[in-house]
Amino acid sequence: MAAAGAGFRLGQRVHAAGDPRRSGTVRYLGPVDGHGGDWVGVDWDGGAGGRHDGSLAGRRYFAAAGERSASFARPSALSAGIALPDALRLRYRVDDFTKEEQDEMYVFSTSQKRVSVELVGTNKVRDKLKNFDELSCASVSFMGVSSAGSPEELQGLVPNLRQLDLTGNLISQWQDIFSLCQALPSLEVLDLTNNTMENDFVESPLLKNIRVLVLNNCGVTWELIEKLKVPFACLTDLHLIWNKLNIITTPVGNFVQGFDTLRLLNLEDNHIVSWDEMVKLSYLRSLEQLHLNKNKIKHVRYPYNLPSSGSLGDVAVPAFEKLQVLLLGSNEIEDFPSVDSLNLFPSLMDVRISDNPIADPAKGGAPRFVLVARLGNVKILNGSEVSARERREAEIRYIRLVMGKAESSDPELLKQLHPRFAELKAFHGIEDEKPTSRMSGPQKMASGLISITLKCVGPSMGEKQPLTKKLPPATTVGKLKSLCESFFKLKDIKLRLFLEEEQGCPLPQLLEEETASLVELGIGTGATIIVDEES
Repeated sequence: MAAAGAGFRLGQRVHAAGDPRRSGTVRYLGPVDGHGGDWVGVDWDGGAGGRHDGSLAGRRYFAAAGERSASFARPSALSAGIALPDALRLRYRVDDFTKEEQDEMYVFSTSQKRVSVELVGTNKVRDKLKNFDELSCASVSFMGVSSAGSPEELQGLVPNLRQLDLTGNLISQWQDIFSLCQALPSLEVLDLTNNTMENDFVESPLLKNIRVLVLNNCGVTWELIEKLKVPFACLTDLHLIWNKLNIITTPVGNFVQGFDTLRLLNLEDNHIVSWDEMVKLSYLRSLEQLHLNKNKIKHVRYPYNLPSSGSLGDVAVPAFEKLQVLLLGSNEIEDFPSVDSLNLFPSLMDVRISDNPIADPAKGGAPRFVLVARLGNVKILNGSEVSARERREAEIRYIRLVMGKAESSDPELLKQLHPRFAELKAFHGIEDEKPTSRMSGPQKMASGLISITLKCVGPSMGEKQPLTKKLPPATTVGKLKSLCESFFKLKDIKLRLFLEEEQGCPLPQLLEEETASLVELGIGTGATIIVDEES
């Protein structure tokens, strides 16, 4: 079979000759009915890019991942790739840089974002890159790298390399990865994004130098991750985006063990549905950041009643003891108990729950001020810092909201629905409204009005002085728009209303829900509403 495929083997990673970005896996070697010569059946990455599903003219040769992800190619139309040292020479040892090569040259910032190299003094840069021993950061992305090459050659070529980007290449065997990590003792950051890695290996060395490992879209399973924690015992950052992970398997006990130095675990854009799977990570002793954006999580609960197996040595520790950052954006969270449970995480300060039903007022979720008030320890919410002033105003608005809705007079039920309400009310010194039996009729009605300031800012509305009006708390957003048309004598202009959160705040809150009342939005006396026109 190997001879028929001109040196290719089943399971080998290849790319189209002349196009390293079009890669796939060899699934068949041999003849094709009705066509002479040798053929290689390739299942192309991405579930597309082919002509069929591995069957042709009624005969199945192999099963492809997609309905049109497979095709047959002549061996000469495919490339088995090149070794890493050759790719480094091709990328960096040149007499002149093409525009495309300049665009692909970058370094990593401290937050691991790509920052393009500004080629100021091209000759100086070229001279420096000719001295490969000075190269500390390198990218050979999409260059068809299929092996580490000779360890001695690699070490002699780039002895001081600290960061290596191998995105979109043909590497699949872990022995190649172990070999290059051993050959480069200074290497700390390794990015293997878009390399289809095998999910097993026989033996491995201890690689204490690697601190950051990126395995995004590598087809890895958690079973493999459990094995990788042995060679990569000193990892601080592990990125596992786009791997269709949904289950955390634990070989021993109910919790993931090891990874003693891991501070950041990125599981974004996987298929995680159950928070119970994340509870298995409760006792990663150094974990500070857990990224779970773009999954399918519906509920979050703090695991405060876990069994004693969560102890470290003889000392019992709380679950997620050091977790400071929890990113849950773009999931399916829709209940307040999930929000309230975040208060139980001992060290949590940075939370993202944007693009969840619970955080979308248009879908019946809560506006930002409610989330700020319910999350007492959070200092950063949805990427924005919660200032002391914002927290105070949000908590007071939230108290007004709860008091205005008066869902129940039962203290226990109120505590269940609004766990922080009594605490916040006492902290801000807000008393319950006392009934005024002596008032009646117009006096009683007037005492319940709230005073708000209206600012008209639309460019086609003309210059208008702000107005202060007393309105019933039950006034809806839609009704307030109609009143503003009358107050400011506006005709044929579609209005938008914004709540000015703070003086000078660049992002006031848009009041979108027409049927929401002022009291439901937590708007009380002293609030300022900005009246603008739709663009």
